[in-house]
Amino acid sequence: MKKLTGIFFALVMATAVAACDSDDGPAEEAGQNIDNAAEQTQESAENAGDSIEEHADNAGDAIEEHTDNAAEATQDKVEEMGDEVEKSTDH
Repeated sequence: MKKLTGIFFALVMATAVAACDSDDGPAEEAGQNIDNAAEQTQESAENAGDSIEEHADNAGDAIEEHTDNAAEATQDKVEEMGDEVEKSTDH
């Protein structure tokens, strides 16, 4: 009889453990949802950072190009003015 009681008790315990492992509770599901949201937020932040970096690089390139063009135009005008001054003093 003790042997039969022991087997019955073991079956009850095994069933209880199996029932607990097979179903996630609300806290586990909430934790998984939080983890997923954190991963999505991190990915979005990384993508935004990459986009900002790309736009900043493009803006820097455009500023450099415009600055170079302005410097060349200024140098050309200074040379023209120098030529005009030389012509006016030669007469």
